[in-house]
Amino acid sequence: MTYQPLNLGRWILWGTTALVFIAAPQVFSSSFALTMMTQMGTMIIFALSYNMLLGQGGMLSFGHAVYSGLGAYITVHALNLVGKGALSIALPLLPLIGGLAGLAFGVLFGYVTTRRAGTTFALISLGVGEMVFACVLMFPGFFGGEAGVSTNRVVGQPFLGISFGPAIQVYYLVAAWCLACMAAMFALTQTPLGRMANAVRDNPERAEFVGYNTQHVRFLQLVLSSFFAGVSGALSCVNFEIVSSENVSAIRSGGVLLATFIGGVPFFFGPIVGAVVYIFFVVALSGFTKAWLLYLGLFFLMMVLYAPGGIASLILMQLPVIRARRFGELAWPYCLAAVAALVAMCGLIGIVEMVYRLSDVSGGTQMNLAGLGFDARSAPPWIAFGALLGAGLAALRYTTRLVDACWDAIQTDLLAKQP
Repeated sequence: MTYQPLNLGRWILWGTTALVFIAAPQVFSSSFALTMMTQMGTMIIFALSYNMLLGQGGMLSFGHAVYSGLGAYITVHALNLVGKGALSIALPLLPLIGGLAGLAFGVLFGYVTTRRAGTTFALISLGVGEMVFACVLMFPGFFGGEAGVSTNRVVGQPFLGISFGPAIQVYYLVAAWCLACMAAMFALTQTPLGRMANAVRDNPERAEFVGYNTQHVRFLQLVLSSFFAGVSGALSCVNFEIVSSENVSAIRSGGVLLATFIGGVPFFFGPIVGAVVYIFFVVALSGFTKAWLLYLGLFFLMMVLYAPGGIASLILMQLPVIRARRFGELAWPYCLAAVAALVAMCGLIGIVEMVYRLSDVSGGTQMNLAGLGFDARSAPPWIAFGALLGAGLAALRYTTRLVDACWDAIQTDLLAKQP
């Protein structure tokens, strides 16, 4: 028996994550911030479960919301049964019911979808998602139709004196489950199944050659992913106290795909970052502008074109430079590029907001943007914002060349110093 040294860095990382979850409501104490952080917690679980398919198993799914949505439907009915006294279960354990429901549907649908891989798997998952969405509307007795099924989370006896009525209590429930699911999904990546899922993703022929059934590996990975998706759906049910057809829609499946790609598919913590950014767009930005979907689409497009590894790849790229104590050389070019990007973004936002204002004929043409009032029909605002956009793009082109030159010089030096 060999001695395994304690991975102190990993313990510090997980401990810091737990402290962040605990301290976040104390720092951001407004009801809006609490609502947004609660949704971030559920989305983190959902995005990580999706990345078990895409990032670890190489399975692009267009219907992952099926498992979270059906898990949410089973949870909402279980919660209503608790309210009627027909079922006795503590509310903190309800996500297990959602997870088991997601797992059961993962077994049912996964047996069919995982018989094929690649594009065929993606198309089958899309078909399953549309089929389930149609069934939700066809059977209103169970699914509640377009209105959905509502519930009340303050039912039964309080758990350890906690009723889960206040939003802060729901946040800590979501945070506890989020931390537990994150740890469980990370542990799964270290198991033989997780390693073999990577092998099936990278080279299925080689995996079959060494004796593994690739369809079984994909099936097990999907079933486990569906369990965590069901947990996410159950927590969403507890948070919003309603489940509707939107929970199983293609929009929700597309949302988790966007979040995962934005964060970074190749990295475990990538979907965590992506979920935070995605919820910021959906919750925070949507409260300020009707054009939030356009901004989200543009941001996603820029990430795919210029950072296909996601935000996580951009972060990890800096680590060797930081270790070599050369990051200071990049600080000034980065600042210049950030200022240029900010100028271009201000110009773009001004033009987009004016277009949206002019498209809304009932609201008039007078508008206020960042404390500045002006008429969207007049020429000066268009000229000013167009000039900002043009100047910002021109400066960004120059500063990116400066960043590239500095980056290449540092990388050349680091490679030359390697033994």
